[in-house]
Amino acid sequence: MEAKILVFIILQLELFLFSNLVLGAHSNGGSWELLKKSIGISSMHIQLLQNERIITFDRTDAGPSNLTLPKGRKCPKISGRRDCYVHAVELDMMNNLNVRPLTVLSDTWCSSGSLLPDGKLVQSGGYGNGEKVVRTLEPCPTCDWKEDYKGLISPRWYASNQVLPGGNIIVVGGRFQFSYEFIPKSSKPEDHRLYTLPFLKETRYSSQIPNNLYPFTHLSTDGNLFIFANNRGILLDYVKNKVVKTYPTMPGEVARNYPSTGSSVLLPLDLSTKTTPEAEVFICGGTHPESFNKAKAGIFLEATKTCGRLRITAANPKWEMEEMPISRVLGDMIMLPTGDVLIINGAANGSAGWWYARVPVYNPVIYRPAEAATANRFEVLKAATIPRLYHSTAHLLSDGRVLVAGSNPNHNYNFTVPFPTELSVEAFSPPYLTSGKPRPSISSVKPGMNLAYKQKFSVEFQVKVRQLGKFYLTMVAPSFTTHSFSMNQRLLLLAVNRVRRMSSGSYAVEGDAPASAAVAPPGYYQLFVVYEGVPSVGKWVHIK
Repeated sequence: MEAKILVFIILQLELFLFSNLVLGAHSNGGSWELLKKSIGISSMHIQLLQNERIITFDRTDAGPSNLTLPKGRKCPKISGRRDCYVHAVELDMMNNLNVRPLTVLSDTWCSSGSLLPDGKLVQSGGYGNGEKVVRTLEPCPTCDWKEDYKGLISPRWYASNQVLPGGNIIVVGGRFQFSYEFIPKSSKPEDHRLYTLPFLKETRYSSQIPNNLYPFTHLSTDGNLFIFANNRGILLDYVKNKVVKTYPTMPGEVARNYPSTGSSVLLPLDLSTKTTPEAEVFICGGTHPESFNKAKAGIFLEATKTCGRLRITAANPKWEMEEMPISRVLGDMIMLPTGDVLIINGAANGSAGWWYARVPVYNPVIYRPAEAATANRFEVLKAATIPRLYHSTAHLLSDGRVLVAGSNPNHNYNFTVPFPTELSVEAFSPPYLTSGKPRPSISSVKPGMNLAYKQKFSVEFQVKVRQLGKFYLTMVAPSFTTHSFSMNQRLLLLAVNRVRRMSSGSYAVEGDAPASAAVAPPGYYQLFVVYEGVPSVGKWVHIK
């Protein structure tokens, strides 16, 4: 007991010194708000639906959560035992974060997910009895999980998903799985075939420390799939099962994927100048390839500060390396409506795994990719007070805030250790919401919220200014976030043709919908007007 107390004191001293060092050296932008002290479960996976509900869930094999099933609901049998505890919930963002318990039977531990074009959540894989399961959840007030135990051909634990131009989903990798497949299964022969992908075996650091799980997947604007694992990437023609481009290894002795977990985003796709835009990937964080093993031995290596940008559509792509102000592993990267990147959560030392991270990074960092001078791209923002380590999550909300939840580096729910299981939900308001600048408001979208590719449409918005300044339109695809990777995340900078002042005093801007499903896979997107760096509340539009 005395040894545990001593460890706890040392850890708290580390946290105090680190957070004060950061806060004393950097700016203090944005603000934090505790939305709910407990939602009953720890948020390991998270997805926002078009009805403004958040679906979030943990795993089913971690023992009791802090929320029991409502009275009258039958306790399901999970892994041979009756389980009356809740492991998945729906949060109503429009109703004080009201919690609705959901019932999931198979184990969702370290699984993956995507939204279908109709807004249905498709969630795949997991551990044990969940490794081949495909789960679906429709966006309705009373809907619950439906589970297909034969939904996958191969077990998928720590796999990644990406929505494709056809509206179907590719599932890539998983522990000891060097292949990919498509879901949901249909009558098409290709849906019932397993495609080998040697790249996943080639990038594995070792069987015990893969450093290539939860590979980063981004749909390129030519319709092919960019896959990054460990320290390098490829461009895959997934239809022909052919690698069409091999990219240079990312510089530095750093692994970027689980358990040396960094994060990745596809930077904004600029549709304002050409039909098929360039695609550029941005990867940050991670740690030394041996960090996981060192942490097992009680040695917590410092995470990397390095980031890299790679224009994956270039003829001769090369990494452009930069440095974050703070070392970070286990961080989340969230695309903001402005086109900037928020880097949030994580630790400065250690790796993913049970109790293998130290020194929580409380300060989010914003990255502005459009800034010409690299020295001006990063800015350290206001620190949180709750550590968010392994199994934490973040997600963009329609109002421009970022929901932050989860963190459980423990085998089960444990509230008496230095880094306890975290059940709370917070919202971080980026600096654009605390700047005091005028905020635009969307009045209408014409001819309606359902868009077709290449369609011209009009957005009417209001903003309290005497003379209209700089503005633009963005569309953001909501992501499925887990283990520091926001799958399917995508931001489009739309082409704007003209703007006119209405008799009502508002403004109507004519924009062009994306030209193809390779640029914008079919489905729901949040549409924003950004005025002088401040986004409106997003409106949901659908494209197909």
